[in-house]
Amino acid sequence: MSPDQTDTLITYRFTFADGQSVEHGVALEDDAGLPEAAAWTRLDFQQCPHCPLSANEVQLCPFAAALQQPVSMLATHSSFEPVDVRVRWRDREIHQHTTLQRAAGSLLGAIGAASGCPHTRLLKAMAWFHQPFSGSDETLFRVLGSYLLGQYLRTQHGLAADWDLAGLREVYRNLRQVNLGMAQRLRTAAERDSSVNGLILLDLLAADTLYSLDHGGELDRFFAEYLQAP
Repeated sequence: MSPDQTDTLITYRFTFADGQSVEHGVALEDDAGLPEAAAWTRLDFQQCPHCPLSANEVQLCPFAAALQQPVSMLATHSSFEPVDVRVRWRDREIHQHTTLQRAAGSLLGAIGAASGCPHTRLLKAMAWFHQPFSGSDETLFRVLGSYLLGQYLRTQHGLAADWDLAGLREVYRNLRQVNLGMAQRLRTAAERDSSVNGLILLDLLAADTLYSLDHGGELDRFFAEYLQAP
């Protein structure tokens, strides 16, 4: 069965205290509707030091290009501005009243995973099952579940699996560098700090996830029944 638009488009609608509303959709399949590229989206503009792409072959940073429209949309609003957010996704709607930086962090997480950045590509599966406004425990559960299911599917296709999660740790170390690189770009692009701070909050989740992967035990209390003798 091929996915319909409700399965391939995550829509965030922001409504501010003055009644102004803006909306942005995250396409999980190829989306050709990109605006004219801003200078800060060029790959060679403060390119992440661990980026595997070559500026001789690729003109735009995939993540930055995907950020251009929402950053422009939110550029004049401050981080702690209250906002009502409605997320439409898979025939459901999720509503949250929160700060703009937290809402932006949730949106930027979906954008990054779907952007085509080589360092976020393994997060694409999580974007297909996007959970807005996830906390650290929820994020860790989704990250581990997604990665381990991916390893199981690899074995089903005759490929080697990474059951000790070494590859996932590397993904998150690289992701933290990407987040820092994108924050630096956004400081150039944004008139206010909402998008930058949203990305910083997103990086804090990435840091928590990496810490949990390195130390273990964070989810044990949710899986007590699995840890008991049969």
